[in-house]
Amino acid sequence: MYTQEHIYRLSLTRIPDLGSILTKYLIEHFGSATAIFRAKPKELAAIDGIGEYRANQIKQFKNHSEAERELSLIVEKNIQLLFITDEHYPKKLRNCADAPLVLFYKGNAGLNHNKIVSIIGTRHHTDYGRWATEQIIRELQPYQVTVISGLAYGIDAIAHKTALQQQMNTVGVLAHGFKTIYPGLHQSLANEMMHRGGLLTEFLFNELPDRHHFPKRNRIVAGMSDATIIIETAVKGGSMITADLAFQYNRDVFALPGRINDTKSSGCLQLIAENKATPFIHTSGFLETMGWMETRKKKTVEKKLFYDLSPEEQIILSLLQQQTQMHIDDIYLQSKLSSSVLAAAILNLELQNIIIQLPGKYYKVN
Repeated sequence: MYTQEHIYRLSLTRIPDLGSILTKYLIEHFGSATAIFRAKPKELAAIDGIGEYRANQIKQFKNHSEAERELSLIVEKNIQLLFITDEHYPKKLRNCADAPLVLFYKGNAGLNHNKIVSIIGTRHHTDYGRWATEQIIRELQPYQVTVISGLAYGIDAIAHKTALQQQMNTVGVLAHGFKTIYPGLHQSLANEMMHRGGLLTEFLFNELPDRHHFPKRNRIVAGMSDATIIIETAVKGGSMITADLAFQYNRDVFALPGRINDTKSSGCLQLIAENKATPFIHTSGFLETMGWMETRKKKTVEKKLFYDLSPEEQIILSLLQQQTQMHIDDIYLQSKLSSSVLAAAILNLELQNIIIQLPGKYYKVN
């Protein structure tokens, strides 16, 4: 259940011209959202940066019904509301000046784990980028690292899938509300992540993806992590925004070196040249820099010889075994499975490391 304080907390995010930084000042001064709405105009106006205009905006705000509807909806959907003063709000993110007042979270991974790494990169990765992402995460597995990314095509999805394969917690930060998953092909992946990890966003349930939302999403990815690793990106790629934010937040930033004539590595090389990122040469060097070398857990290796596959997974595997590789559209046509069943079956095969995705939405048996 939610209280009047929860309603006021969410309402604070809807007041025009207030913003998270000034609202945090108000919270620090008055102690609660309820106290802010009950304060006299003169008390509000006296706060540095508020003044008479913003004080009136607060006092004139009456549309608390929107917050009530939102809270009813997230309670129904088992989504957790995290206010910036809450114990479970990401503490590293809270220390950033532009941290969102409110987050919505669905999952079972703690957001204050002592080892959180963001792994991000281009949507149009190379084989080298895929290999590096998978290798880095496999080598981080013994150190109980939580992997953060943006649930996008390419490196983000590879990072999430590999973390799930390695039984690691992974959290996807969304640029929209929980009503939809973008891209839609990642719905099955998102469902799997909510069972081992979670999904996190600052956007209301019904808010759709918008190009202005992605930089906001990136600051959460950067702010809640101890370190950010850039795998591949062009100079003007979205990952460069995240890297710059992580650098501004005084987080450790690492970039995977690549060929100087490869545009997909040009952003990484620029970050290294500008001393904004440390070259990621090997995982042991990364672990030593982070001070995590002594936290390794014992790992028992078991090779799975036989897989218990569903009929749908068997159909897909049989098709792939007959070809060197197949495009997702050809698998869809030949398998005669619905798109949702196909996506779920392919994800399960990937998580079991039976098949792997290649650039251009091709798949092959691993």
